[in-house]
Amino acid sequence: MRICSLLPSAPELLCALGLQHSLVGVTHECDHPPEVRDLPAVTRSLIPAGATGAEIESLVRASIHEHRSLYRLDIERLEQLAPDLIVTQELCDVCAVNYDEVLEAARILRGPRRVISLEPMSLADVLAQLGILGRETDRVDEAKQVRQALDQRLETVRTRVQDAERGRPRVYCMEWLDPPWAAGHWVPEMVEAAGGQEVLGAATGPSKRIHWSDVAEARPDVVILAPCGFDLEGTLREASRIQWPAWWRGLPAVQAGQVYAVDASAYFSRPGPRVVDGVEILAQILHPEVFGCSREGLDWRQVAQDLLH
Repeated sequence: MRICSLLPSAPELLCALGLQHSLVGVTHECDHPPEVRDLPAVTRSLIPAGATGAEIESLVRASIHEHRSLYRLDIERLEQLAPDLIVTQELCDVCAVNYDEVLEAARILRGPRRVISLEPMSLADVLAQLGILGRETDRVDEAKQVRQALDQRLETVRTRVQDAERGRPRVYCMEWLDPPWAAGHWVPEMVEAAGGQEVLGAATGPSKRIHWSDVAEARPDVVILAPCGFDLEGTLREASRIQWPAWWRGLPAVQAGQVYAVDASAYFSRPGPRVVDGVEILAQILHPEVFGCSREGLDWRQVAQDLLH
């Protein structure tokens, strides 16, 4: 089988099923596991490298208004790779190539091929993708084993959270910083599994743009900076660029030093197996007395108050 992935999470899912040698093409954003970085990329982004969050937001809004894509699909290279199976998504045109464009490309390519669309909305949906791909690739047993291991890790976190002294802190996961967005889809469930309470985002619903006044009214105990697609260092750079509201330092989270940056690209915005790592990271942030801080500095970091000017 020859598989082409048109979304960054699919190689993680496929490689977890032992299909790394079946992957023949990926997107420009596919970077995990490391071995997929050398595969041919069949997409490219029209967003300039190094663009700020505000600049990206402006480009996204313009693309939606003008009904144009932020990505280019290399149909010629896709034809050269001759995949039997193309894995894509319909959930978000901002995150990957437009689904209709993929279907059109599959239609004009020579030979038969299947197109699978993955559309997770919840934490359970993210893990259920393993079963979907397992059935499509004759890896049903492998999918069950991987799913069982991930479920066990989640259950371990949920069980240990019961020993936390802090209770459930009120958490705001910032899916975008400038302007502020509240996380949706699976992220609020990640917060809940880690022993917190998401106060602005809605589980299994879309992420949404909010107003700074919404944050002021919510008065979160903890703020997680997790801008979609940004790694840890990128998140910290973005946080330093923003002109935070004058009242920001008065938030309970800021006054208590409870503002944290995470590697959102790897563990939050990408619906693959590593969302379970994201839950474990949140558990360390919210309840270090139970879970320790072994991943601090590598996957998450406390944000200094002077950075939030």
